[in-house]
Amino acid sequence: MYQPGSKETDDQPRTGARQDPYGYFGYNSALLSHLPFPLPDSIMIVFITGASAGFGAAMARTFVKNGHQVVLAARRKDRLDALAAELGDSALPVEMDVTDKRSIEEALSMLPQSWRQIDVLVNNAGLALNTKPAHEVPLDDWNTMIDTNVKGLVTMTHALLPQMVERGSGLVINLGSVAGHYPYPGGNVYGATKAFVEQFTLNLRADLVGTGVRATNLAPGLCGGTEFSNVRMKGDIAAAAKVYEGTQPLTAEDIAETAYWVATLPPHVNINLIEMMPTCQGFSPFTIKRS
Repeated sequence: MYQPGSKETDDQPRTGARQDPYGYFGYNSALLSHLPFPLPDSIMIVFITGASAGFGAAMARTFVKNGHQVVLAARRKDRLDALAAELGDSALPVEMDVTDKRSIEEALSMLPQSWRQIDVLVNNAGLALNTKPAHEVPLDDWNTMIDTNVKGLVTMTHALLPQMVERGSGLVINLGSVAGHYPYPGGNVYGATKAFVEQFTLNLRADLVGTGVRATNLAPGLCGGTEFSNVRMKGDIAAAAKVYEGTQPLTAEDIAETAYWVATLPPHVNINLIEMMPTCQGFSPFTIKRS
């Protein structure tokens, strides 16, 4: 486990070139040679927050599988250690809390030299708490969501964006949600934080025109197989399971594949927004309260 404040260093340059960066999708070299755009020819360093489980862990596996290096950032040291052991030398675990500015600064300042040029920042850390109506939700739940989903994302972006602009390349992938675009009962502050993510990403695009730095809002709908609903229901496993009962939701691997696709597009292509839902999820009519 690499922790801020340690004396671990790594001055070895990034090595290797990816001969088939699209191999994850099963393309062969002959097919790739006919593509009308250049493919990435070097290893990317990808910094993923909330990497200890769920989307973050799935994305880490996908990027490493395809030959890239991943900084695994999260609070849970035991989970990070286990994932790093699984992924090997291409993963660097960093114990970090996105709600703590000093924790972020220390983590970045103590990265080994050869891991400091971050090519892709994935702002994945986030959570939902509670499904009660706004007037019944504890204020602490609201503040926790704002501190993580908004302030944490903003602080991470602010810390890494200048280096990307300076060198004229980079990508910020922000994990949004369909809840940021479509309201639903009990969504209150969670939906509001994800609406912030959507608008912040678009405003980043406005500021970054011509810099070579890209920004994407990846907004999933119903997604199972993660801790999302367990956290939201505060450990009520039965209630969390009921959310997905009788459905075939998206999976963390679906989100990871999409993030990888975005990151490996030609550098002149920016995906502003990807909104994803399983086919079992759709839209409802307006609610009308009748007397």
